[in-house]
Amino acid sequence: GPGAWEVIGVGEKGLSQPEKDLDFGNSGTGSRLMMGLVSGYPINVEMTGDESLRSRPMNRILKPLRMMRGLDTAGPDGQLPFAIVGTESLKAITYVPPVASAQVKSAVLLAGLNADGTTIVEEARQTRDHTERMLRGFGVTVGTERLGAEGVRVSLEGGQKLTAIDAAIPGDPSSAAFLVAAGILSPQGDVMVEGIMSNPTRSGFYDVVNLMGAHLGAEEMGDAAGERLINVHAGSAQLSGKPVPERLVPSMIDEFPILGVLAAFAEGETVVTGAEELRVKESDRIGAVVAMLRANGVDAEERPDGFAVQGCGGPPPGGGLVETRHDHRIAMSALVMGTASQNPVSVDDISMIATSYPDFLSHMAELGADISEG
Repeated sequence: GPGAWEVIGVGEKGLSQPEKDLDFGNSGTGSRLMMGLVSGYPINVEMTGDESLRSRPMNRILKPLRMMRGLDTAGPDGQLPFAIVGTESLKAITYVPPVASAQVKSAVLLAGLNADGTTIVEEARQTRDHTERMLRGFGVTVGTERLGAEGVRVSLEGGQKLTAIDAAIPGDPSSAAFLVAAGILSPQGDVMVEGIMSNPTRSGFYDVVNLMGAHLGAEEMGDAAGERLINVHAGSAQLSGKPVPERLVPSMIDEFPILGVLAAFAEGETVVTGAEELRVKESDRIGAVVAMLRANGVDAEERPDGFAVQGCGGPPPGGGLVETRHDHRIAMSALVMGTASQNPVSVDDISMIATSYPDFLSHMAELGADISEG
């Protein structure tokens, strides 16, 4: 929720040995970024998380850190819990991630802050660039140059000093997507979501729903923390199913569950391809999305790298119980579906929603949604 925090920095090489294990709960981003950050310090950091996080792949992070001469105690499966055994002798590398992942890029860049030389990450398809923007805000020189038609090369020199700043944190476009979807699905929909970050590496969901006929409105609201801010207006709309352009997949990787819900209400078929990364999110999100929709009377099928939804051309039957699989985005998507389906939708757990959106239930209540526990 809203509030202000003051962090007193400890300067270059200032991190110290934690007194206990670091438990990241359900946060894949937090755990993976911390792995990169602490790799360049002479400390041992024991890391763990909840059941969902402990099942997620971490070798994609550990591989480049090991190439930089970082050490860890992970087993062959690369799953938490394990320790990052830091070192003061990290070496810069040039790394080409095998999958498009802003978390991998960010972990390598954070490790590169304490590495000897210039750390470079080359992406065939650009991912979210919030880490680069954040580092620049703290005074770090980060180079970015185009790489082919859709790629980018990001570089930074180790040993740079970070300077404390005052920062206003923009609204999360992935969280806002649930409110926007609720506005589209409501017959009296007229929702304004204020202060959303507008970043081309995060705009895929909004681009796709406009392709489907949503006609979202946007109002420029200035800048915060190196990011553009907008207010987004969403009104009631009858959507049409569309194939999702694969070039947009990295910029909407967290929004596919709620897109699946919108596809269920649309006229015609929506097809998602090139999104195999969904298999290793908080849950297998391809399977979880399809199961959520089928449980509520929607014709949906899995694909190896995505899914297909045959829209109902209006409210789907609903009435099902959705197994959230410890996934906050599945839980929120199912609850949004239930606000406009023919019958209410139930979910087996909502406790994990606070992982990314602690105000979700109160914001949905402001929109008139009747969500009750029992």
